[in-house]
Amino acid sequence: MKARVLAWGVHLFTALGLLAAGGMAALIVRGGDDSIRGAFALMLVATVVDAVDGSLARWARVGKVLPEFDGRRLDDIIDFQTYTSLPLFLMWRAGLAPGWALAPPLLASAYGFCRVQAKTDDGYFLGFPSYWNIVAFYCYFLGLTQVVVVAVVLLLAALTFVPTRYLYPTQGGPLNRVTIVLAVPWTAMLVAICLGWRECVWWSLYFPAYYMGTSWWVSAKRLISRKGAETQRTH
Repeated sequence: MKARVLAWGVHLFTALGLLAAGGMAALIVRGGDDSIRGAFALMLVATVVDAVDGSLARWARVGKVLPEFDGRRLDDIIDFQTYTSLPLFLMWRAGLAPGWALAPPLLASAYGFCRVQAKTDDGYFLGFPSYWNIVAFYCYFLGLTQVVVVAVVLLLAALTFVPTRYLYPTQGGPLNRVTIVLAVPWTAMLVAICLGWRECVWWSLYFPAYYMGTSWWVSAKRLISRKGAETQRTH
């Protein structure tokens, strides 16, 4: 009985992301800088919940204790809202991009979420993960023009279909441990930006630059190693 209560508690914690999504939707519809900053703050809350609930679920053995309830499905439902649909809705509502430009990332994310091998066996995302909450955050606080925003979202949507590896911080491995350490001050900067310290936005770019650069480096290294192995086999 105690184990079941604990497992349901973990699922309830995951569901906090759904409550955050509802708050985000209300703030986005209201509009205005204060509401938009509040929506981004709730996106951050949802992201923290998503980063923690997997470890809690494994610790509480929710799959074995509650086999009748699929926590992964609940997580995917929440993630699609908080990482994709609501951030893209915010981009339209805030005037960052026209509606037509947000259809490609929306469809690309649907493909990414449904892809069987979206997460590799060695602990990476395959193809650009649906981090549209982060994309929307920087497009808004950097004050990018619509032309630049459209170019960015179309490029990243296309990268969803490219089988490049991207860091999966909650998995094991030395790179992911470094990523988590670097994410701590970055998260603090995001909170500060949402509270009004917009000057922190430029300093906070260190983390997206690290994440994308390291992910592409890992992919390039694997590609070079594979080609080298193929060359040795042919000689």
